Amino acid sequence: MPSKYLITVVGPTAIGKTKLAIALAKYYKTEIISADSRQFYREMSIGTAVPSKQELEAVPHHFIQHKSIQETYNVGDFEKDTLNALELLFKKNDLSIMVGGSGLYVDAVIHGLDSFPEVDEEIRIQLNTVYKKHGIEVLQNQLKELDPEYYAKVDIQNPHRIIRALEICIGAGKTYSSCINQNKPERPFNSIIVGLSADRSILYSKINKRVDTMIANGLIDEARALYQHKHLNALNTVGYKELFNYFDGIWDLDFAVSEIKKNTRRFAKRQLTWFGKNKAILWVDHTTPFQEIIEKIEHFKSTK
Repeated sequence: MPSKYLITVVGPTAIGKTKLAIALAKYYKTEIISADSRQFYREMSIGTAVPSKQELEAVPHHFIQHKSIQETYNVGDFEKDTLNALELLFKKNDLSIMVGGSGLYVDAVIHGLDSFPEVDEEIRIQLNTVYKKHGIEVLQNQLKELDPEYYAKVDIQNPHRIIRALEICIGAGKTYSSCINQNKPERPFNSIIVGLSADRSILYSKINKRVDTMIANGLIDEARALYQHKHLNALNTVGYKELFNYFDGIWDLDFAVSEIKKNTRRFAKRQLTWFGKNKAILWVDHTTPFQEIIEKIEHFKSTK
């Protein structure tokens, strides 16, 4: 049994993951891996709730704003980079912290990515052309027909995920769902996942307050500076795409802000659905005293 431990803090957006991760890193005298797929980008700060300068200085962080929106960076790259970073971190400390609400990225580090067959890149190009010309609904219907199992659980508003699944269905002649959850590699560390929870009404209140704070802190100007790059995948992100509609004159500002809040709440629901499927997560209320969380972690370690 490995003697190293990766403690991962997960949960919906705005729940308080950053605060807990920093407290854990201080307690265990270790460092933090960020598994937030939008905080990777240096041009996006306010809208992605990047930790403050004080928080980043409190303990060393990895994979915060280390890429440009112009660069291609995917979950496979993150898995490789994180495993390399953990190998170095575990030489200094038996325990490391990972934090983030991007479930796919968290799972890639803890369990490994699924293996998919190679397919002709032309298929992706054709699917993207269909998306640009006819919209996402055509692709949604195609996925529903070719792989109803994956259609039932994927975020059907995410064109990247739908196109990726259709690539496999069309190019490999097999369903995307048949390629997932296969045998995964053994990791050289034990995993402990702590999930933060809150009553839905409290969570939604936190989300609404966070959006108001983002607007007050300059999100509109940040989004305006990125408007010329709105076609990039990194900017297909809640908080930015709604403001792009405002800049285009499609929505007024009040409606755009209300849509940011609504879509952030929907995003939180999808996060809860993703993490809710993982029976290994140790769930604690967001108000749980820190020492009690430490006791739960230490008890969990003693049973490994």
